[in-house]
Amino acid sequence: MIFFRLCVFSLMWAFFGQSLCAATVVNDESLTAEGDGSNWLGFGRNYSEQRYSPLDQINTKTVSDLGIEWVMELPKDKSLLATPLVVDGVIYFTASYSVTRAVEAKTGKLLWEFDPESIKNAGDRLVNMWDQNKGPAFWNGKVIISTIDGRLIGLDAKTGEKIWEKMTIDPRKAYYITGAPKVFKGKVIIGNGGTEHTAARGYVTAYNADTGEQEWRFWVVPGNPADGFESDAMEMAAKTWNGEWWKYGGGGNTWHGITYDPEFDQLLIGTGNGSPWNQKVRSPGGGDNLFLCSIVALDADTGDYKWHYQTVPGETWDYNSNMDIVLADLKYGGQEIKALMHAPKNGFFYVLNRENGELLSAEKIAKTTWASHIDLKTGRPVEIPGARYEDGEQVVWPSPFGAHSWHAMSYNPDTGLVYIPTIEMAGTFRDSGINLKAFKSPKSHVEVGVEFGMEDTPEDWGTAKLQAWDPIKQERVWEHKLPASWNPGTMTSKGNLVFEGRADGRFVAYHAETGEPLWSIELGLGISAPPVTYSVDGKQYISLLVGWGGAGTIAGSHAAQHGWKYKVHPRRLYTFSLDGNVPLPYSPPPAFAVPLDPPDFEVDEALATQGLKIYSQSCFLCHGGSAVSGGMAPDLRESAIPLSATAFSEVLIKGALVENGMPRFKDFNSEHVVALTHYIRKMARN
Repeated sequence: MIFFRLCVFSLMWAFFGQSLCAATVVNDESLTAEGDGSNWLGFGRNYSEQRYSPLDQINTKTVSDLGIEWVMELPKDKSLLATPLVVDGVIYFTASYSVTRAVEAKTGKLLWEFDPESIKNAGDRLVNMWDQNKGPAFWNGKVIISTIDGRLIGLDAKTGEKIWEKMTIDPRKAYYITGAPKVFKGKVIIGNGGTEHTAARGYVTAYNADTGEQEWRFWVVPGNPADGFESDAMEMAAKTWNGEWWKYGGGGNTWHGITYDPEFDQLLIGTGNGSPWNQKVRSPGGGDNLFLCSIVALDADTGDYKWHYQTVPGETWDYNSNMDIVLADLKYGGQEIKALMHAPKNGFFYVLNRENGELLSAEKIAKTTWASHIDLKTGRPVEIPGARYEDGEQVVWPSPFGAHSWHAMSYNPDTGLVYIPTIEMAGTFRDSGINLKAFKSPKSHVEVGVEFGMEDTPEDWGTAKLQAWDPIKQERVWEHKLPASWNPGTMTSKGNLVFEGRADGRFVAYHAETGEPLWSIELGLGISAPPVTYSVDGKQYISLLVGWGGAGTIAGSHAAQHGWKYKVHPRRLYTFSLDGNVPLPYSPPPAFAVPLDPPDFEVDEALATQGLKIYSQSCFLCHGGSAVSGGMAPDLRESAIPLSATAFSEVLIKGALVENGMPRFKDFNSEHVVALTHYIRKMARN
């Protein structure tokens, strides 16, 4: 008995599969418990999504001794956005195109690797798909991953062998998945994205975590009333729409922001923006357009609607509520409330009673000009006249990137503060040049009902900050300016620390109460993923994926200013400890595009204008605004391929680089190639 209780002896992983100490069953009980911090079992560590660890070996007094324990090189990867999971001394993480790896947490030794072949499975739908993924889930011996082409896959955690696979979308449509699955009560839930690429109608689906069989589905917005409604909730929601919205999909896609609340046995889902963005198209005459941009509570067993709170009624700015939903017990007026905290794109920080959806408070965390405040009696925003670009154009804060995007905030119950990566950036919303009455939903290219992707984003267009926010007083306690502007999520701990990577490649530890920077290290590449912490054999570690990527890299010069050029800088998994002494591996310095400009090439302005339209609909989401790459894909201004009509056609039309993630545009012809060539040469000359 003493032998098993103290785990004095253990067998090696290769022989037994895990040590005798390692017997964690990842289920509702372990995901609900605070635990001892040795594991990081879910996206937010546990069901609370607080991203708070009770470990304190690394603390304000010892953090200065933090050093590199080991480094894993990831030469095949590009965008690394995922939250790794750690179970009994093994790290599980997803990388580009959901390639999944299991790694020994103490040494960095690769145990297994699984490639879901997302590019091959996507086929010609690859035109809509990035390489990014936000992480796996873990349930009862299985690692569950999502793929960009729309699948859920259950893997054996010991071997990486596939147990089950399920396609979660209609593979004929331009939907995709970038979000992390969430597990609860023997189920796994996932949503999808796609509102910019197709007539999307959002939904979330729960599957059996052991078999992959569908358990239930909740539709976010109503379909065609003539077809009947799937539920009373959809019938209720339909009364808040106008026109023939179903022809445009409606939107609401939940691509991120799902939290299981075990105390009320409910799923809290953050819903997406409209499809298309512009409400004048999808719901002429207005309306709240439920359940867009909302937190919706669902019965965990059936998926039935319980309650909702809408952050942006009748949204028209891409202000989705797909951001994380954090659970905590907060004291209001001397009474302890089972609360949720939510900071969606729209610039406000919300505290709700999660038992019934009652709004407790809401205040601005960044410059916000679409609404003056939230009316606490009605729960509705008080909009500022003109913000809906009624006259065809308006500059509005925040931009479609949001004041807070999907990059996770964390909550420290010891300090009572929330740590939020925040963006201060305006967006220009313009539909004056679009024939809204003739709008047609796209089948693959980008079309949102406002001008989108037509211009470069200047280097100084926006700023960023990390702020510590008091959710009770609804006020900022401290803040630090960050490099512009796509900075990753945070992690906090009982050691009174907050950790965050930065767009400029620096990984920083702050004093959780005062915000004082206590430690930092330059890692040689912009960071897009949040860190996690765990312990093995009583020793605390911190692990972080380093690989610049995500939607922020589409912002042209604004993203390119950091110099994280495509495939120049190594991608890595770093692990740190207090006695780590591994030297920092070499990374090249920041690099910037050197555009090619053949002097004998004459730009045809008419063709360049035509090329701009093609580029904004099909190219900029990877290659960046105005052909200025932020690092997700090659900078076409300096590429030799567009200088050759033959080579350019081989890539664009015949798919010569599909294996690299460069899609084939089967509907393109030689005219598209010529127009794009003139546009790229014009941008290179600029």
